[in-house]
Amino acid sequence: MIYHVTYPSQGLQVKGYLSLPLGYQLSESAARDLLHGRFSSDEQPAIPLTSTLHQETNRELTSKKWPVFIYCRGGIGNFGKVKTHWVEEFSKHDHIVFAPSYRGTEGGEGRDLFGGEDKHDVYAAVRLLSELPFVDPEQISIMGFSRGAINAAYTALEMPNIHKLILWSGVSDMTQTYEDRVDLRRTFKRVIGGPPWKNPDAYLERSPLTIAEQIPCPVLIVHGTDDVQVSFSQGEKMFDRLNRSRDDVDFHRYEGLGHHFPQELHQAAISRMFDWIGAEPHEAVL
Repeated sequence: MIYHVTYPSQGLQVKGYLSLPLGYQLSESAARDLLHGRFSSDEQPAIPLTSTLHQETNRELTSKKWPVFIYCRGGIGNFGKVKTHWVEEFSKHDHIVFAPSYRGTEGGEGRDLFGGEDKHDVYAAVRLLSELPFVDPEQISIMGFSRGAINAAYTALEMPNIHKLILWSGVSDMTQTYEDRVDLRRTFKRVIGGPPWKNPDAYLERSPLTIAEQIPCPVLIVHGTDDVQVSFSQGEKMFDRLNRSRDDVDFHRYEGLGHHFPQELHQAAISRMFDWIGAEPHEAVL
């Protein structure tokens, strides 16, 4: 079961998606009681969505404390919105799944600034998820896809209870992204406040490379070698920077694949990622 939810972030009401593990659900009254004041209100209740996956209805969610998987989407504004079919795929792996939409999107207040203040929408989600009685607050992992890598990496730095970090086809160097993506330069100038040479700090503040050596949790890089939207070299640079002084970093390279993987390979990569999340540090995942 997936809920479209509303929650507070820096005084704004922003949107997101909360999914229960596949096969579990909450009764209407339990959902109201457990989510109210965090991910719903009288004015903006959590809205259950129809799932494309078959679900059993007799399994009790609150019988244990669940790990959480946060999926930080790519794109900006309404371009690249949360992929709910990805949320469903993630829910197959025995995790609560949360996907922030970012401010200014899907009816949320504020403005998406491509890894600017919208990072706080992810911080707020981590705090609120940690308060849910059926969540294990020490088992919250986070994945950033494409530009979502910015929000995910900074969340891993700022929120001390993040268990593991995954950067999938992720931006690590915003200046390189500006140089590579000629088609997005006008958007970057408008949203970030100019090109890198006029506003270098704003680009550094959106570059996970800047903070790589400060990230305290294990990190997995997932990247296709033929990615033309976020160059494979960005994954390589992030891996090399992280790998300078630690041994809890892994790189799942996918030869010949681009920014988005074909469905069958995408599902296999998701399973491999969740195997990595569940493994002990330094334990090899084939």
